[in-house]
Amino acid sequence: MFWQKTNDIASSVKEERLAMIKTIIEPFKIKMVEPLPILTSEQRKGFIRECDYNLFFLRSEWVTFDFLTDSGTSSMSAQQWAALMVGDESYAGSKSFYRLEKVVQDLTGFPHIIPVHQGRAAEYLLAKALLKPQQIVIANTHFDTTRANIEMAQATAIDLPIAAAKNSREWHPFKGNMDVEKLNHILSNRGKQVAFVIMTVTNNSVGGQPVSMENLKAVAQICRQHGKLLFIDCARFAENVWFIKTREPGYENRSTRSIAQEMFSLADGTWMSAKKDAFGNIGGFLAVKDAGLAQEIRQLMVVTEGFPTYGGLAGRDLESLAVGLEEVLEEDYLRYRIRSTAYLGEGLKQAGFTVVEPFGGHAIYIDALASIPHLPWYQFPGQSLSVAFYETVGVRSVEVGSIMLGKKDPQSGQQQPALKELLRLAIPRRVYTQSHIDYVIEGAHLVAQQIPALPGYRFIYEPPVLRHFTARFAPII
Repeated sequence: MFWQKTNDIASSVKEERLAMIKTIIEPFKIKMVEPLPILTSEQRKGFIRECDYNLFFLRSEWVTFDFLTDSGTSSMSAQQWAALMVGDESYAGSKSFYRLEKVVQDLTGFPHIIPVHQGRAAEYLLAKALLKPQQIVIANTHFDTTRANIEMAQATAIDLPIAAAKNSREWHPFKGNMDVEKLNHILSNRGKQVAFVIMTVTNNSVGGQPVSMENLKAVAQICRQHGKLLFIDCARFAENVWFIKTREPGYENRSTRSIAQEMFSLADGTWMSAKKDAFGNIGGFLAVKDAGLAQEIRQLMVVTEGFPTYGGLAGRDLESLAVGLEEVLEEDYLRYRIRSTAYLGEGLKQAGFTVVEPFGGHAIYIDALASIPHLPWYQFPGQSLSVAFYETVGVRSVEVGSIMLGKKDPQSGQQQPALKELLRLAIPRRVYTQSHIDYVIEGAHLVAQQIPALPGYRFIYEPPVLRHFTARFAPII
């Protein structure tokens, strides 16, 4: 009792101190540094032109602030680096696998843990095991690789975001939720076609928005009523947990771990790109309840991923991911992570950009269509803004709009729009300091001044699948 009381007092003092002091501090010390490339605007303009205006083609030494993705770009902790040294590199039966297996089992409650080299590999294996041509997969919103794996299986991906997700300015605490009425309607009328249902937490495609426990419970209940499997894409599960803890009544005094465990208990399985909320530079896993499904996936994975106890990963990777999954639920880290992301959002808003609100966990999304009113969606305002941020500030970001999530109609050849035209600035975990973000915010003011003169863009090369990765563009003069 004495120690519990002491801990409660310490926690109370910390909360009071945090409420009084406005400066965001990183809850870690820096033990190693890497130089930032500093280039001139003219150099950057030459490089982006050389890359046909696709920021994926930029070399990392040409980028000062890399907000392209939060996937695989985190800084590992001292404990993770230490874990690398005890990695067991045995081809089969590695003890490092069994360490990761126990961590994931304790966290998710699922008995069957299958490591993979990254999240899209888990998506591929699940699609291969469960999907047939002409079937349907429903999600709150599919992300790019999820949709691509579904469509490669000749199935159809249907998104059911709530109405609030369409309005960047509308404040809703859980814009990542699924529209449960539409879900029930589809399952009631077309249920035989539906293979399974996905909840992505947080919901990347609508602005990194969280899903409430209430909504997840409602979706799980509907899936059970209709006999459909429910999977959670949990790449950013810890950030979603923090939003539940701080926004959903009844969870404010719950531990982050217990909230995560409740989330997973509602599903039949989960997969994770562990390059996000496990601080991994590579890696992921698929975890399921059903032994038969697990066995089928293990048989498939030998062809593409390797033996089931390494899944395309080195033993040292398995060790570091096990540590990362423990660290990511630390409340000091999550408080800093969500607050520092919001700080960038506040700065971009002050610079004059329309941003998706409330701010998400891993990224800030600028509503490019609202921020550049003279460009129609089919001239890709998100791409225009991404080029401007790179040329002016040295920031690499990514369009999440009609380039990434739209498509070309196979009959008419006309471009089809996405739900929204967004520019995503994804913030790597434990990499940039507040002064770095202050610099980016100052640069955003300079970008805002250029908006009336920003050009639209057109394809000069358009690949058929995941086109944003390798497409090439030209400005519309």
